[in-house]
Amino acid sequence: MTKGIHWLLGLLGVGALCGAYGYGWERHQLEVVSLPVSLPDWPQALKGVRMVHFSDTHLGPYWGIEELRRVVDLINREKADLICFTGDLVDKSTRLLSAAVPVLRALQAPLGKFAVLGNHDWRYGQQAVIHQALLDAEFQVLNNRHVRTEHKGAGLYVAGVDDVLHGTPDLAGALAGIPAGEPVILLVHEPDFADEAARYPVHLQLSGHSHGGQVRLPLIGHLATPELGQKYVSGLMQAGERGMPVYTNRGLGTTILPVRFLCRPEVTVLTLV
Repeated sequence: MTKGIHWLLGLLGVGALCGAYGYGWERHQLEVVSLPVSLPDWPQALKGVRMVHFSDTHLGPYWGIEELRRVVDLINREKADLICFTGDLVDKSTRLLSAAVPVLRALQAPLGKFAVLGNHDWRYGQQAVIHQALLDAEFQVLNNRHVRTEHKGAGLYVAGVDDVLHGTPDLAGALAGIPAGEPVILLVHEPDFADEAARYPVHLQLSGHSHGGQVRLPLIGHLATPELGQKYVSGLMQAGERGMPVYTNRGLGTTILPVRFLCRPEVTVLTLV
């Protein structure tokens, strides 16, 4: 047997081990990422507000109701002030929605639960069904609109736009009527929309969509990300000339391949300071 064949068999073996690890282990190893986010001109009364951000459950054959129930229990233990979901509730089918609604309804946050739809929610023409499921789960679905909530007498505006790839996003419409200078958090599924959002009076954008690349390699990083998830791939970054913070959550589920490698699923706890 030649040295070349030994190398080939070795590489195939390593690849098989990595695939087994990514499928059987890492995609189940949920990470809670907790970090402060410094926001310029943030009202004193809102400093210390805690927000849970989760995204991209991709309910389907590889991420189901039991996984969702565990995540809901974890989020509730965080006792956040508000909860934000940034889309892709389902992967391809809505067959798990009826079971998911009561689980999602159990999420509790005194300042409210907010959501936007993602490209997978739109892709198969089921956006109206998913929108209604989120409403039934007592989320405010921010389809080109905003909601005002209040903490210690100070108003906090949570805005959201329709999916950028398949919907009709209207950021100007979503922000219309918010008084100048008021604190605004924007939910949008696709993170690269931040370049547009940074032109508006938005303090913080929350997104998902990229899955952090889902598969990352040492020294190289992510191998591929979807359209509009290629610039702000993962974590806290800044967009535009004024450096608007944008946080991209790595998501909970998977798509295309049920594998994660060096890119664990994530629930984010952000403290606004």
